[in-house]
This record gives sequence, C-alpha cells and structure tokens, in this order.
Amino acid sequence: MKISEMKGRDFLKLLDFTSEEIMGLIDLAAELKAQKKAGIPHRVFEGKNIALIFEKTSTRTRCSFEVAAHDLGMNTTYLDPSCSQIGKKESVADTARVLCSMFDGLEYRGYGQSIVEDLAKYSDVPVWNGLTNEYHPTQILADMLTIKEHFGTLEGKKLVYMGDARYNMGNSLMLGCAKLGMDFTACAPEGYFPEPALRDEAEKIAKETGAVLCFESDPKKAVPGADVIYTDVWVSMGEPTEVWEKRINDLAAYCVTDEIMDMAGENSVFMHCLPAFHDLNTEVGKTMGERFGRECMEVTDSVFEGKHSIVFLEAENRMHTIKAVMAATL
Repeated sequence: MKISEMKGRDFLKLLDFTSEEIMGLIDLAAELKAQKKAGIPHRVFEGKNIALIFEKTSTRTRCSFEVAAHDLGMNTTYLDPSCSQIGKKESVADTARVLCSMFDGLEYRGYGQSIVEDLAKYSDVPVWNGLTNEYHPTQILADMLTIKEHFGTLEGKKLVYMGDARYNMGNSLMLGCAKLGMDFTACAPEGYFPEPALRDEAEKIAKETGAVLCFESDPKKAVPGADVIYTDVWVSMGEPTEVWEKRINDLAAYCVTDEIMDMAGENSVFMHCLPAFHDLNTEVGKTMGERFGRECMEVTDSVFEGKHSIVFLEAENRMHTIKAVMAATL
C-alpha cells in the first residue's frame, strides 16, 4: 500500500481502512517521529491551512493537531465550543461547505459520529475524527505505535481493556486489535460491553486477521497473560456527575491495581488515553474522591506512576500519528 493512495480521504473510523492501510499510517508515524527526533524538517505542506473544530475540549488532541500541523508547515485555526456555530446557528452541511472553501482540512472533536460523517459528506477536503462518542481512531493509532515501539511487534500481543467498554475507546480498541490481528479482551460488568452489531463486525474482521476477541466479566480470567492492560475514565466527557454513583459501584472491581498488573505478568505494560483520575490532585478527582471515599477511580496512583506505565510515551505518540494521518490524506 502506498501512502499516496490515501490522498483526499477522510479519517473517520478504523472500519473505513484496511489492515494494510492502518499499518501504513503507523509506519509513516514512526518515520515522521524519527525525523523530528533527528531535527530533520518536514514542512511539506507549507501554506496550507486547517480548521480544528472542538465541541469537546482536550489538551492532548488540540496540542497534537497544532504541533503536527506546524511541523508540516501548516497554519491552524482553533474553533472552541463558544466559537463554532455548528448545529446551532448553522447546519453541519452549511458549516462544512463554508469551511472547506477556506481550509485544506477539517478536524472535528465532539459528540455523535453522525456529525463528523456529515461534515465529511459535505466537505471537499479531508475531515479527521478527533473523537466522537462512538469512535476515537487517532488514539488507537497512537496506542498501536506505542505497543509496537515497546515490544517490537504487534503480532501475538494481547490487550485487555478494563472498565466501561461501551463507548469510543472500547469500540475503537476492539476494532484496532481485530484489524491488526491482536487478541482483545473487554473486561467489564454485564451491560458494559460494545454493542452486539459492532461486536459482530469486529468478529468478522478477526476471522480474517487471526485476532481473538473475548468479553469477560471476571478479571481473574481476563487478565493473566495480557501484554497490555488498558483503561479509561469511567464517565465520558459531557456526562453529568449524577451518573457517577452507579458507574463507580458497577466498575469498582475493574480498577487497575498492582494486583491486576501482577496477574498480567512482569513484562506487561499499563496504558491509558488520559486524562486519568489516579489521585485527588484535580478538581474532579478531589470532588469524586471525597464524595465516594476513594483515593482514585479507574487506576491506582501506584500503577499510573509505576514501572509498567507507558502512558506518557503513548500521549506523545498522539502527535506523531496525527501528523501521519494529515500527511497521508493531504
């Protein structure tokens, strides 16, 4: 697969890409990362402009897109929730047609997948998904690059996702593993697994790639032999604090602890897409900790800061993989 074959395409979800294309993006990200580390300029898109539409704010996604764009020679315009009229005073279709007349690429981070799909439908320039409720494809590229860097390969690796697997991260990790032939286990309570229709799609892909997908509620059965233990916050962005009580009660047994990492094995790694509530040093963490009598939520501080954790390498790789997506599609 030649990266040039992706020119002009949108990057909305992993289902739209073949296994070869996904690996091509990961390999391109590794090349661009090596160039950046070596101080080799790659401003190959000098003079181009991209718009970053953020209905949900983010530290990593915004910085990743902006630094990646600047490294490639591009200018960025950031539209935060107070600036964008998308879906409020202006339809998604009209927004897409206006912005694509001014910009060479559009990024969207927000709510329903249907919004970014509609942006792409009415846009004449590439549209990139920075996160929706259903999918987070740029995060998965960063995760896979990180795993490949650490272990030297993705082949034969087992990833266990702990916690609430119903939304963007559970869905996207399941699809990413299926596409790349990795074993994937969602370890969650009943009712917290991906939707059956999406699971069926992932199973069909897994049969072609040799991946094994499992859905297990008992951590003692799910975790042993895992190469990667992965988790995410228990409440998605934009959800009201009222949902925390039931969620915490349901997911308490799925907190990633030292015991969980010991079950996985000495050579296992811990990953998290961030931000993480591993201590009480944030407003939300402190409030929830006091309210529910907890020192952490989805992961303990000892794991987050411990020898197994590769979360900050993973966070850095967001920028390199996003750069690869933009370079390939522009």
